[in-house]
Amino acid sequence: MKVLYIILGVVLFMTACDNDLEQFPTNIASSESLTDYDGVLNAAYFYQHSSATPMAVMGDFRADNALMLEAPYTDFDVFDANLPSMGDQFFGPLYSGLYKSILSANNVIENSLNATEVAEAKFLRGLSYFKLVKVFGDVTVNLSASPSTTEGSILARQRSADVYNNVIIPDLQDAAAVLSTDVGSGRASKYAAQGMLGKVYMQMGNFSSAEAPLAAVVNGAEAAGISLQENFADIFGEANDLNSEIIYATQISSSISDEYGFSEFWSWSGGLDTKSLEPLDMDLVNAFEASPGDLRRAVTIDTATMASPKFPQAGGPDHDWIELRLADVILLYAEALNENGSDAETVLDLLDPIRTRAGLEPLDHTVLNSQGLVRQAIQDERRLELAFEGQRWFDLVRTGTVDAEMGQTISSNYHVFPIPVSEILSSFGVITQNEGY
Repeated sequence: MKVLYIILGVVLFMTACDNDLEQFPTNIASSESLTDYDGVLNAAYFYQHSSATPMAVMGDFRADNALMLEAPYTDFDVFDANLPSMGDQFFGPLYSGLYKSILSANNVIENSLNATEVAEAKFLRGLSYFKLVKVFGDVTVNLSASPSTTEGSILARQRSADVYNNVIIPDLQDAAAVLSTDVGSGRASKYAAQGMLGKVYMQMGNFSSAEAPLAAVVNGAEAAGISLQENFADIFGEANDLNSEIIYATQISSSISDEYGFSEFWSWSGGLDTKSLEPLDMDLVNAFEASPGDLRRAVTIDTATMASPKFPQAGGPDHDWIELRLADVILLYAEALNENGSDAETVLDLLDPIRTRAGLEPLDHTVLNSQGLVRQAIQDERRLELAFEGQRWFDLVRTGTVDAEMGQTISSNYHVFPIPVSEILSSFGVITQNEGY
């Protein structure tokens, strides 16, 4: 499946245009002439590749899990106007790849007569816009397979709240209503759509809406063959791709290049790129020190190399990028319940399997007996469980804990990342830069 969809995607969608919104498959007569949209859908999957490493770097190196050590990459650790210098390496490939995935998805949604194909395409379009909004805030929205190349206003950025409510949420809801519960194929599934929808609501701070889709995944997991891996280390590495804990992952193949042509996520976290040979932030080391006996430590950090072995070097170029796994959903569900007023015992009991796997005792609900204490316990658990999986920075932003955890006052301008300068220039200024950059 992995190699098949990559090859089909590359064959169909080798494109080069002035602006990433205006991509079109130049080697076919027109989208309307197609009768089989499987290859176009595969292209939508393929274009997700280029978002994997940028999301990993933004999620951990912008936060307090990892450090850049060589200028100008150190701009990730400084909250000022200089970060656009990283556009060609990180923001550009993510932006370009996701809009190509969106255009491919639009083509399927408009033209395919296969309901499952359309649902998968809606999942991928919703996922793409979710990543774009988390990274850039307000973004350009295109829901057409053939966007106008003459009407420049289509490029104007739309409010992130509108993108959530008018695109991301409806797309994921539509996908969840149609897709099957089969998560073993590596393609989008009902549980992937429900879990991502819950994650979207959590990012928005809409806890009441998040609870139901997250509960559906947690409660339906066993019947669907979704389960926590017994050994934490067995979640990661090329040999463990699509294991029972993975609800959805972007599948990677070293045989095909993508928009992102630099060191991959496993290289950055493993200290294999000269820009950051010792990326491990002591703040994460200290977090593990505060959790003695935690079996996740040896999998996640190595204080001898000051790097992370979480994604092993062996098989690195073929590591899938985990977009959603069961432990993540369980922790989000616990958080939603806590914010919605559930009692501490009910909430903390959800964490027991995750902590038991880590070799830790259950949390004592008689001690953690307030909403605030439970909230902090869940946030601490998420950090140790999901370190180097591209989650940390986006968790800090959505929980409003950026300043407290980063130890400094950071303008909200820098909670998002700069729009690629190339996109601003190619739109003749219709696409504007984020404030502060």
